[in-house]
Amino acid sequence: MKPWEAYYRSVTPYVPGEQPQGARLIKLNTNENPYPPAPGVARALKELDASALRKYPDPAASELTAALAGYHGLAPEQIFVGVGSDDVLGMAFLTFFNSGKPVLFPDVTYSFYPVWAELFGVPYETVPLDESFQIRPEDYARENGGVLFPNPNAPTGCYLPLEQVEAILRLNRDVAVIVDEAYIDFGGTSARELLDRYENLLVVRTFSKSRSLAGMRIGYAMGAPSLIRAMQNVKYSYNSYTMDLPSIRLGVESIKDEAYFRETVGRITATRERAKERFRGLGFVCTDSMANFLFVRHEKVPAEELFEVLREQQIYVRHFRGPRVSDYLRVTVGTEEEMEALFQFLGSYVSRR
Repeated sequence: MKPWEAYYRSVTPYVPGEQPQGARLIKLNTNENPYPPAPGVARALKELDASALRKYPDPAASELTAALAGYHGLAPEQIFVGVGSDDVLGMAFLTFFNSGKPVLFPDVTYSFYPVWAELFGVPYETVPLDESFQIRPEDYARENGGVLFPNPNAPTGCYLPLEQVEAILRLNRDVAVIVDEAYIDFGGTSARELLDRYENLLVVRTFSKSRSLAGMRIGYAMGAPSLIRAMQNVKYSYNSYTMDLPSIRLGVESIKDEAYFRETVGRITATRERAKERFRGLGFVCTDSMANFLFVRHEKVPAEELFEVLREQQIYVRHFRGPRVSDYLRVTVGTEEEMEALFQFLGSYVSRR
């Protein structure tokens, strides 16, 4: 080891989903939207004046902030934007979780949460989901430095009804409670409805899933002005110009086309519901996912085996090796044609096993 290497920060990084390349593959491993963004996004991209890129973007992303505020019926002071919801959540960790007490989040959840906690030196405890992978609000009735959970959860897809989200808030009035709603557009009621009653609530959303803009990296948070101000202060102390000009412009165009947004979300949820039945008909156990993915295990064939044979067929899904989830695959909902190809292969393979 070279002398200076002794002072490197040592962390176990988050492992992103594989990004295979090729025209013939079926990519169902990173919960991307199989449909293109709204038509106005494509038009705005073509009309973007490249000479405008010589200047720094608006550090407040005021145009996008105003559009989001109008869409959600909030004031601009209640919106924080960032480079994908990961950036927003990272800023939230830096801003709110500094009491020295452990932050609570589920034991089966988005695997970036413990990475941020370790990177930023935030103590944490994982709270076990029940045997059906559901969050129990009463398990969060203990001293903590903050609460964080996705709804619907990832990788399970399980949704926590709004009254149970509020039960967690009632039990945790003195700390920040963050609800990560990356998948809420595919099913359920948003905790945005609770913002007027809980000043300690932060709701985080993304354009990567339901709005088909994973490649643009747009995320945002909704909360009381005091929460948003605190996050802005941290952001401006780290990197003032986090949101680039194309992202601001294209994000605004996406928000304008509500009809297209509802149409594509509806297509995905319809395909998801049909896929649940197809999986179950092939001998899989499937959670009642409310997201744009399914969490499944076969009663006889190991998940890792299925992961490998699907990969050989250029069909990419996600397999996690952690406790409680190693028997499961997470399968993004693709187009009808992609899902049919998946089921044709699985039907043939599992029948031979």
